[in-house]
Amino acid sequence: MTLNAKPSFLSKERTIAGPGFNRWLVPPAALAIHLCIGMAYGFSVFWLPLSKAIGIKESVKCGLEIGFFQELFVTDCDWNIATLGWMYTLFFVLLGSSAALWGGWLERVGPRKAGVVSTFCWCGGMLLSALGIYLHQFWLMLLGSGVIGGIGLGLGYISPVSTLIKWFPDRRGMATGMAIMGFGGGAMIGSPLATLLMKHFTTETDVGVMQTFVAMALIYFVFMISGALSYRIPAHNWKPVGWTPPQAGQGKAMVTHGHVHVKNVFKIKQFWLVWAVLCMNVSAGIGVIGMSSPMLQEVFGGQLIGVDKPFSELDKTQLAAIASVAAGFTALLSLFNIGGRFVWGSLSDWLGRKLTFIVFFIVGGLLYVSIPSLAMSGNKALFVAAFSLILSMYGGGFATVPAYLADLFGTQMVGAIHGRLLTAWATAGILGPVVVNYMREYQLGLGLPREQVYNQTMLILAGLLMIGLICNLLIRPVADKWFMTEEELEAEKRLMYTKLHEHDADEVFYSGSPSLPLTVWLAWLAVAIPLGWGIVNTLINASKFFS
Repeated sequence: MTLNAKPSFLSKERTIAGPGFNRWLVPPAALAIHLCIGMAYGFSVFWLPLSKAIGIKESVKCGLEIGFFQELFVTDCDWNIATLGWMYTLFFVLLGSSAALWGGWLERVGPRKAGVVSTFCWCGGMLLSALGIYLHQFWLMLLGSGVIGGIGLGLGYISPVSTLIKWFPDRRGMATGMAIMGFGGGAMIGSPLATLLMKHFTTETDVGVMQTFVAMALIYFVFMISGALSYRIPAHNWKPVGWTPPQAGQGKAMVTHGHVHVKNVFKIKQFWLVWAVLCMNVSAGIGVIGMSSPMLQEVFGGQLIGVDKPFSELDKTQLAAIASVAAGFTALLSLFNIGGRFVWGSLSDWLGRKLTFIVFFIVGGLLYVSIPSLAMSGNKALFVAAFSLILSMYGGGFATVPAYLADLFGTQMVGAIHGRLLTAWATAGILGPVVVNYMREYQLGLGLPREQVYNQTMLILAGLLMIGLICNLLIRPVADKWFMTEEELEAEKRLMYTKLHEHDADEVFYSGSPSLPLTVWLAWLAVAIPLGWGIVNTLINASKFFS
């Protein structure tokens, strides 16, 4: 940028908040993006209709000679559901890799530009996928939603993290919990919305998915661009009213007062310990998510509908009935997954991040070990309670880990460091399902009854949590040699804030009462209404379990 050139509208310098800006306007901006990209969790709602895109009522099966690569380009037969699932895999591989690759860039350009890029990638990817459906070219769908959308997913996921941590230094866990709660809740809104849209667009000759992709891309664009343009970052040396930063040697021992540069983070053992902590927590949680519905059906069988028969003796009507009950169970678990992100993230501000993860691993491990006994006893209520608590801690891990990173490595580059840490999520996305699926098939191959095939799997998942516990206990404060010097920190700040503020850079700015309280209420209503609609729909589905 040339000397005295005016920064562009999307530049970081143009997003610095002035005195009087209400920090409670930032969480709804983050939620507006996370509630949209969180639909990645709900894309499976499209698989069944897409598997009938040509046949409409029944799938037109491809010949045996059609392999995966031929299926990318074939136009005269329908896609297999297993093939469509590769889009879901790409989401989370690209989420972790894009967050790791461009986390440093995000810190320099700021959340507004990153949010806008995320918006165009996510929504543009959906439009490209819609074209792929129209042309019946699966490679376009993989490129659109899988690759381009996956990049938008990664940038959108981490864009608010460092911003919220800087705005809420007094409540880091709560702040990140609010945003990441939105990512968990995205499918809760998007799945029923997609179902309604597909019903509206379905005709005798069209399953309605292409039009649904276009409609959702446009809806998501409005929400995401509004959120991205609403981002603000605090001015240099800003702090909340009435909050005094603890001095070195005061407060919690694990909360640092220095800042680590992202280029050094791979050299620090604490990073890899936190990486393992997240990987083990997520691997176990993903494993449970993948097995929760089939396990409930196979363990309790006819008991779920008042029939005294094991799963293997149920007829098609009864199997359909217990599948409906299991769908309610899955909806219930999604609520605990989402709620746990906010509740556990907030609790970590009081407990400390290390102790919070100790609770996750010890209590979680005991619950995993106890599930086979609860299943054998036939106590459905305790079985469901155990799964619900496990899922709350799974979600809580995602919300707590950004604050953990800020405590250990400082806030200056926490977004970039968090991006690199998300490679643990991508690893867990492979490890957890592999452990569960292969163990299940192995146990069935040994001839064990279906209601017993999960016992060994639960012990393995509990073992993963014990590995995470050991890694967590080994975490100590980062050595002073890794922190940037005052000169290095000032140079980094100047790179990130070309123009700090129109006032003196050493002045401390305080957030006062908002000039327009109505703006705060409207911002929260804009995200609360769709989130509330999603919660109501989920509660209706969950009620099937109890009925």
